[in-house]
Amino acid sequence: MFAGKRDQINQFGLPRGLLGRVAGWIMARANTANQEETAGPLGVLPGDRVLEIGYGPGRLVRLLAERTEAALIAGVDPSPVMLAQASRANRDAVRAGRVNLRTGTAERLPFPDATFDRVVSVNNVQLWPDLAAGLKEVHRVLRPGGRLVISVHSGDSPKRYERTLGLPEAELDRVRDELQALFREVTRHERIHSVVFAATR
Repeated sequence: MFAGKRDQINQFGLPRGLLGRVAGWIMARANTANQEETAGPLGVLPGDRVLEIGYGPGRLVRLLAERTEAALIAGVDPSPVMLAQASRANRDAVRAGRVNLRTGTAERLPFPDATFDRVVSVNNVQLWPDLAAGLKEVHRVLRPGGRLVISVHSGDSPKRYERTLGLPEAELDRVRDELQALFREVTRHERIHSVVFAATR
């Protein structure tokens, strides 16, 4: 779907080696505003099981672990470099069994059906090679009545890098259309730094 976008920001899509570690450092700072804007619509409740797709350096995982009473915060990311960074950033919660981070992709989630109450993806959906397949997998692991939140760079006042890493309107429309094909109550919200989609299974 977004092959050109993946090529353009390859180290952000699959960070590797020293450059991958630098990319993780950049993502930790560049995505902070988007993550803050996403946490509200995600609406994590006490006892929820949450999955983040594309956790990167683990900042949103840490935010959710510190600010919510979620029972579990799990994550998948294709990069072993990001697994190492995110595990360090969340070492206490990982040791306590509250955070479970793995390598993986949206198209092949290593979890049983109806495992999660919430699924979130921040500035990651544009890197999925197959949007429809990824959303079908999310639908599978999300319990009935659970919520999916997808956030991408853009919003009301995007910075230059947000415009570069974001999605054009036609591709945002496709995200909406693919969501509506599988989920109900699909909404789109314009934030300062993000476009946020929320959908209910």
